[in-house]
Amino acid sequence: MIAPLLYRAGMAAAAPFLPGYLARRAAAGKEDPARLSERYGVASAPRPPGRLAWLHGASIGEALSLLPLIEALRRDHPELSFLVTSGTVTSAGLLAERLPPSARHQFLPLDAGGWVRRFLDHWRPDLGIFVESELWPQLIAEARRRGIPLALVNARLSARAETRWRRARGWAATLLGSFSLILAPDEDQAARYRAIGAGAVTVTGNLKSAAPPLPHDEAELARLRDALRDRPVLLFASTHAGEETIAAALHRALAARHRDLLTIIAPRHPDRGGAIAAELGTLGFRLARRSAGAAPDGWTELYLADSLGEMGL
Repeated sequence: MIAPLLYRAGMAAAAPFLPGYLARRAAAGKEDPARLSERYGVASAPRPPGRLAWLHGASIGEALSLLPLIEALRRDHPELSFLVTSGTVTSAGLLAERLPPSARHQFLPLDAGGWVRRFLDHWRPDLGIFVESELWPQLIAEARRRGIPLALVNARLSARAETRWRRARGWAATLLGSFSLILAPDEDQAARYRAIGAGAVTVTGNLKSAAPPLPHDEAELARLRDALRDRPVLLFASTHAGEETIAAALHRALAARHRDLLTIIAPRHPDRGGAIAAELGTLGFRLARRSAGAAPDGWTELYLADSLGEMGL
C-alpha cells in the first residue's frame, strides 16, 4: 500500500528536523525540557519487574479517563505494574499527582521508527491500551510486530476524520486490525470505525462517564459556595483562544435577564490566564482570577479559573 510507505518515508525525511521542532515546543512551554529525551524514546525510569500494562491518552481528558480503568485493572490483577503515556505537559503534571504507586508516567515518543523501537525495547509492555483516537501508525505497527496485544477503548472518530481515513481505507483497516479489542462509546462512533475497515467493534458506553467525581478541596468548595450565595452560574470549561470573548459576550446578553449571573471561564491552558484577563479587562468586565487566590464577590461578573487540576470545584 502506498499510504503507509509514504508515511514512513515522510517521517524518515522529517527525522533530522524533529529535534528543532521539539526545542521550539520546549521554548514555548509545550514540552518539559528536563524530560525532552522521552520524546526520543529514551526512558527516564527503569522498567519495573513483572507484567507491565501500557496505557496511552493524548492529553488531560483522555489521560485522566484512564484512571478508573487502571483502578479496575489493579483490583483484578494486583501483580500488574502500569506505564501511562501522554503528549502534553499539563497531563503529565496531573498524572504525577493522581497515579497510584504502581504506575509511572512517560511522554510518548514521536512516531519515528528508531525512537518507537527504542521506547518498546526498554518498556517491553505485555499489553497496550489506547484511548479515543490517538493512532500513531509506526508505533502501532511495531507493537503488532512484537506480538503486544492492543486495545482501543472509548474509540472516538469525528466525521471529518472518518472522511480522511476513507481515502486510505486499506491502510486504516490494516492499522485497526492491529487491535484485538475496539470498544466504542456509542453506535455512531462504532459505525464510523466499521466504515473505515475496523472488524468487530463493541459499544460499551463512554469511559469518561464511568469516572468518579473529580477530586476537589472541600474547604475551597465551601469557600466558593459561600461566595456565590446561590447566584446562577454559567461555566465555560476547557476554552481555547478566542472562546473567552464569546463567553463574555454571552454573559453580557444573559445578564440583562439574570442580573446576578456569574460566568466561570476555565481555560484549557491555564498559563494563558494573564492574556485572557487583559483581554476581558479591556472589554469592561469585572473579573477575578483564581490563580491570584481571589474568590468571586458580589460585583464579580467573570471568574477566571486559571489554575491546574481544579475542575472538580
